[in-house]
Amino acid sequence: MLHYTLVFLVLGLIAALLGFTGIAGASIEIAKVLFFVFLVLFVVSLVMGRRRSRGI
Repeated sequence: MLHYTLVFLVLGLIAALLGFTGIAGASIEIAKVLFFVFLVLFVVSLVMGRRRSRGI
């Protein structure tokens, strides 16, 4: 999922450099959403892994 975030971020930056502001804005927004979803899933997996390692 982090890979897709980076792909959309790079796509948005390239589109912004070429002047496609609508595509750039949409791509950056998708990258933001994917990053926050990745971050939430990462924190959840850390908590669950810590809970599992203690045997609870």
